Amino acid sequence: MDAVTFFAARLRWQTDPSDLAAERAGGQGPVVIDTRDDAAWRQGRIPGAVHVPGSVLAERIGSVVPDRDAEVVVYCWGPGCNGSTKAALQLAELGYTRVRELVGGFEYWAREGLAIETDGGRKRRPVDELTAPV
Repeated sequence: MDAVTFFAARLRWQTDPSDLAAERAGGQGPVVIDTRDDAAWRQGRIPGAVHVPGSVLAERIGSVVPDRDAEVVVYCWGPGCNGSTKAALQLAELGYTRVRELVGGFEYWAREGLAIETDGGRKRRPVDELTAPV
């Protein structure tokens, strides 16, 4: 595989927080799936995300996203977590054709100052200057 093929493939199968936020703001957003466990979900999540933990993904995804050609973005905690990679692979194996992984996961979504939702309501954290311009 050459560099062009490699990087084109990465961009096809991954997205980052700012690009996902822009898609959603434009009304073109995909179904966003949070693959983390219940405690992580309660701690914070991307607003509008659907909670389908990786451990039950195969049995529940059909009722959440019945259209296997729908755009889907999966995420987990962050760069140190491969739960979203496993979920994306599982969805692809189940026949979902337009699955992407959120690079940086929930951690980078929050660190870029994008809105998060907790059981206590919606909020934003200050932008981390190491992840996004302040």
